[in-house]
Amino acid sequence: MGHAVMTHAHNRATTVNYNDLPTNTQHHFDQLMELADNSANAAEYEALMTALIAITGITGVRYNEILKCACPCTCPVIFDADDNNALVTEQTDAGYNLGRLQCPDCADDHPRPIED
Repeated sequence: MGHAVMTHAHNRATTVNYNDLPTNTQHHFDQLMELADNSANAAEYEALMTALIAITGITGVRYNEILKCACPCTCPVIFDADDNNALVTEQTDAGYNLGRLQCPDCADDHPRPIED
């Protein structure tokens, strides 16, 4: 008698709602993002991003970098910073590492802050 082999599809969370994270995870996320933004070297930045990805549960991040949406509408979405549909909301200040991007949903729904 043959046995059926079932593979379980893993849920792929390509975005996470910040507000759905437990309060202590939100606090930890905020601390790690601030450290990443001010990190002085690439190895530390990579380690912080790896930790951020792990605590949020986002999967499928292409280049190990996630961001919280920087849209003026105060969108709570955390997403892959390399998403082709994300839009720059403002130029990154010198001395900081994190870009300021709108998530793809906001990029579709709202004007482009640096162009409109």
